[in-house]
Amino acid sequence: MQAISHVQNLNSYLIIRRSKPRFDKPVRLAVPVRCVYHSDSVQFPNGVGSSRVDWQSSCAILSSKVFSQDQDSGDKSNTSSASDHLAAAVNGHKTSLDLNLVPLDKKNKPQPPAKQPPQKPLTITDLSPAPMHGSQLRVAYQGVPGAYSEAAAGKAYPNCEAIPCDQFEVAFQAVELWIADRAVLPVENSLGGSIHRNYDLLLRHRLHIVGEVQLPVHHCLLALPGVRKEYLTRVISHPQALSQCENTVTKLGLNVTREAVDDTAGAAEYIATNNLRDTAAIASARAAELYGLNVLADGIQDDSSNVTRFVMLARDPIIPRTDRPFKTSIVFAHEEGTSVLFKVLSAFAFRNISLTKIESRPHRNRPIRLVDDANVGTAKHFEYMFYVDFEASMAEVRAQNALAEVQEFTSFLRVLGSYPMDMTPWCPNP
Repeated sequence: MQAISHVQNLNSYLIIRRSKPRFDKPVRLAVPVRCVYHSDSVQFPNGVGSSRVDWQSSCAILSSKVFSQDQDSGDKSNTSSASDHLAAAVNGHKTSLDLNLVPLDKKNKPQPPAKQPPQKPLTITDLSPAPMHGSQLRVAYQGVPGAYSEAAAGKAYPNCEAIPCDQFEVAFQAVELWIADRAVLPVENSLGGSIHRNYDLLLRHRLHIVGEVQLPVHHCLLALPGVRKEYLTRVISHPQALSQCENTVTKLGLNVTREAVDDTAGAAEYIATNNLRDTAAIASARAAELYGLNVLADGIQDDSSNVTRFVMLARDPIIPRTDRPFKTSIVFAHEEGTSVLFKVLSAFAFRNISLTKIESRPHRNRPIRLVDDANVGTAKHFEYMFYVDFEASMAEVRAQNALAEVQEFTSFLRVLGSYPMDMTPWCPNP
């Protein structure tokens, strides 16, 4: 049975001040209201709290809100609008207590409050939003505006607020310090291979991979307006971009030196800022538009199918699902030579789990392992960390069993993330 606590003599009139300061009598509402405190939280969904202090503080908030309203006259229309406004949220937020103010009719009988529609229960879709949803997100990337990482951030999270960072590690720290919500960083390229720096940072920081995006890369040779190719003496760009365009730059017959800088768009900005008429940059067409450069050669990458894979990083992991293709990334270390690596890979092969990538990096804490042998001497072996990507979700039993078996053979195992695969189609560059 619902319990309604009656408080003594609550049929008080609420006073509303006029918009202009006056010293005559205040206007009283024509319709009295009664504050009903609901203590039954089951019958009244919004009614939580059972102390008289909670009820008194809530009435004080409502009374101060009524007094602050501006009214030009005390007619019934203004009175009704003021009383209707009492049920609104306080300071734009829904109050935790049920503060329904029930108007009284002529017979002084309270009218029952309107029934609220039942809340929709949460589903797994609510807890694990689609990775393409990026509205109102702050996304960190390495580089300056016009970089390929900025384009990847826009593809991963449309309508996001892109935050440029001068280094990869700064992008990691921006997410850890709540300056950014996500980070989008490259991990491998179809021509240049892996970006080893980011693999090392994945192990150093505690961020989680929550998605991936593949971006076709279209390189251009950029220079200041009026500069011709035969005037060039050097070409600057990111090391990956220089390696991806090495053969094409040679075929252009340019007698230039190649110098590496932090990022592609930064190279274009550097030329425009310093007015370098003997230097060209390898960057995107968008960088040419942003920094006022001309495109001397378009599509200079050695392979038209030039694609860079980016990963999206967040502070918290997403809930793995089985209703769409997922990929899982792990890193592990072992201490017993290559035979253990074979056992680890067999754990995936026996369960028909496809590996999409395996990458080895030196173990920074233990780069060399010494093996004593009385007959031969002391042998030195390099210690490695292994990064593996496989096509399965951690919600699948086969993936859980595979990692349980892998853990038996390894001295260290960490799941970097289980995330949806990028299934968006793309066309090679012309």
